[in-house]
Formats: sequence, C-alpha cells, structure tokens
Amino acid sequence: MSDDARTYDAGRIHVIEGLEAIRKRPGMYVGSTSQRGLHQMVYEALSPAVHGVLKRGAGSVDVTLTSDGGVRVADDGPGVPFESAGDTAAPGLEARLTRVYAGWELGGSRVVRLDLFGVGLSTVNALSSRLTAEVRREGVREIQEYARGVALAPPLPAGPATGSGTTLAFWPDAGLFETTECSYDVLAERFRDLAFLNRGLRMTLTDERPPGGAGTERFEGGVRDFVACLETDAGNAPVHPDILSFEVEDPRMAGSVEVALRWSDSGEQVVRSFANSRRTHEGGEHVEGFRAGLAAALTAYARERRLLTAADPDLAADRVGEGLTAVLSVKLDRPEFHGATRTLLAGAEVRSCVEEAVRVRVGAWLERHPEQASAVVHRIVGGAGRG
Repeated sequence: MSDDARTYDAGRIHVIEGLEAIRKRPGMYVGSTSQRGLHQMVYEALSPAVHGVLKRGAGSVDVTLTSDGGVRVADDGPGVPFESAGDTAAPGLEARLTRVYAGWELGGSRVVRLDLFGVGLSTVNALSSRLTAEVRREGVREIQEYARGVALAPPLPAGPATGSGTTLAFWPDAGLFETTECSYDVLAERFRDLAFLNRGLRMTLTDERPPGGAGTERFEGGVRDFVACLETDAGNAPVHPDILSFEVEDPRMAGSVEVALRWSDSGEQVVRSFANSRRTHEGGEHVEGFRAGLAAALTAYARERRLLTAADPDLAADRVGEGLTAVLSVKLDRPEFHGATRTLLAGAEVRSCVEEAVRVRVGAWLERHPEQASAVVHRIVGGAGRG
C-alpha cells in the first residue's frame, strides 16, 4: 500500500458546490459540450419564458442569435422580479441565476419542461462567459450583468419600461464548449413544435449572424396544424379531408391528453409524442394507450359494419398505423419517466386514460363521418393493411 493511500483522510476531499460544480462538469448539466449541449442551454433559458407567458393564457417568446455569438431570449410575460416578494413567493430572478434548482413551481402547474435535469437558469449563467438579465415590470426597467455566473453589480435601474417581460442575453463560454455556434434549423424545428403544442404561444427565431443571417421565422398554431405540417414535410396525400382532433381532461391521471391525426396514402406512419411539451422519443405509456385505443375503435367499427368476420382477428396496432400521421400530447401535473433523460413516459394510469379517450373519441368520429370512416377502414382492412 502506498504512503498516499495510508494518509488519505477528510483533508483530501474537495467539495465543489453551486455554479462551480456546473462549470467543472458542464456535460453533466446540459448533456454534452458539443452543439447538442449548446442547444440545451437555449432550452434551459426558454423554459421559464414559455411557462411565464402561458400562465397568462397567451404571449410571445422571441429568440435571437446575435451577430456577436450570443443568444437573446425575450418574453412579454409579467417580468420576473430580481428579488422575491416575501418568504412564500417563488425565488427571484437573481436567485434563479445563481442558485441551483431555484425557481420551479411544483404541483398542479403542468410546467412546460425543456430543461434537462431541473437545474434551470443557473446552468445558463454558469456556462456563459457573460450574461445580461433585463426585467421590465411596473413601468421600470432593471438590468444586471454577470460574468461566468458571478454578478458584477446589484440590479440597477435603466429607465422606464414599456410593457412587461424578461430578457436574458448570454454568450456561451468558448472555453467550455466545442462550438458556440447554434444550428438555426435545429432550434427552428423545436420552436415550431412548442408553438404547435401550446395554443396561444407565439414564437419567433431571428438569425442576425453573418453572412446576412437567415432572417426571421414565426411559429404558432395547434396540433391540427402540426399534423398538416408533418404531412406536407413527408409529401403525403390525405385519404380523408378532415384532421380528427380532440382534447380530454382526466383527473384520474391528473392531466389532459390532446390528439390530432389523419391517414394518408403512404405506407409509413409518423407519430410524434410529447409529455409536458417534451418530445418522448422512446414513447411510453401514453403511446401504448394511444395505439391500443385506436385499434379498438377501428376494430369495433369494422365489426359493426361487417368488414371483419367473426373469424378475423382484431385489427392490430401496427396495421391501423399504416399511413397514419398523428400528434399525441399529454400534460400532467406529476409526470413520471423511466430514466433521467425523460424520453420514456411511465404511469399505468396514463395508459388507461389515453386508451379510453382515444377509443371513445375516434369511435364517435367514425360514426359521425361515415364516408371518411369508410375510406379509412376499407384502406386498412381491404387494401394496404393486408400487405
């Protein structure tokens, strides 16, 4: 045994806390020091902005990739005060920027979660070479500047304010990331998804970087628009004119499910699933419930119309999914996931509630629209579905 091993004691333990820990291991907090981690920084800054405007029912969030390599996230929400107003209030903006895990509202809020591990704005501040925070509230504008997570001065008045909102401008630390250049296309796709999934949310993405920049795109709409956009991207021709859509609130899963779907002439299926506006790439219980409910509704309709005989098996989920374009979004008070990355949704009650909602609503749509139902069911039962 070496002398070093024999003399190991508490004096050799180095405790790293707060923002120092984030800067020491940035990949642990944003997933990577590559461009993927850089984009995650943008999402971390975006989460509270989106949540703030949606609490008001509607609003705008504008993201700008600035010509000097920075990112600016501005919202027209109520404006987050730098200091909390009383012991029971949520932490103020300064606390959110300097304290790990500060600022998230828990329980019943159905927060739009774009952050990776719940660390929030402190991650953005810690991993930026500089950051400027601006608050417009009650007719006053205040500004505070930071360098590598450390405040350079207290918040300072900067004149009168028109309207309200919060703006964060930050410059990712080039010493911590492999690149500090965001991908316009990657961010645009994510922002488009957010606007589609949250009615009333308007988002813009502006690129001011040389040469010339890519201009500005605006995103807004709903899940029906989302399905139409996915169909256009894939070049699919719809089998029926209407996009079926519905939203159901269910206290048994402490949340809601929203669905939009339509079948096309393609043999491929495109199903995008989300939980609290986060893409669930691996699927989960909500997806299983959706597929089961869809198969049950179509099987019941086909048997009632004698398109399936008593000897025919029920329609399987993969069979009814051929040519399907669908968006499935659940918003839950207490979402549960398998794994830390939250891309596989858990919860048996979510599955049963989604399955019931889909079975009942799709079944009712088939009954109310016999011509469109006939086109869908005949395609599945008698045509492409049989392979």
